[in-house]
Amino acid sequence: MNILRSWREQKIMLKRRFAILTDEDFNFETGEKETMLNKLGIKLNKSRLELDLLFAELQQY
Repeated sequence: MNILRSWREQKIMLKRRFAILTDEDFNFETGEKETMLNKLGIKLNKSRLELDLLFAELQQY
């Protein structure tokens, strides 16, 4: 996947798409990205594959 959008842009797009998401949902420490993604998956009721597809879709806009 080619990353075309910054993390900041992706967060904004996701927060617009899913009103239940907050800035705190995207906080993670170095090495804890997987934990953050797992929490996002739980909150959005999405599998890791679905999250990966969602992030890939964000690159298309």
